[in-house]
Amino acid sequence: MKTTLLLKDRVYQLRKAEGLTQQQLGEVLGLTHKSISMLESGGRSTTIDKLVILAEHFHVSTDYLLGITDDPTWRGPEE
Repeated sequence: MKTTLLLKDRVYQLRKAEGLTQQQLGEVLGLTHKSISMLESGGRSTTIDKLVILAEHFHVSTDYLLGITDDPTWRGPEE
């Protein structure tokens, strides 16, 4: 499924750009590093709740994470 491929790639790229380990991102999401590894390899998807947390953490849109758009512009509240 195309969306899963984009989600896994974008999560990996965003995590690396921020300099986070899989363990650190897992702590943000309340998941283990193994779950993050599976997400980034495409072996696992995620819930809507976790998708929203990812978008908020990285300040990108959920549409960007899902591959609906290539525009990562955050549309949520500024912190």
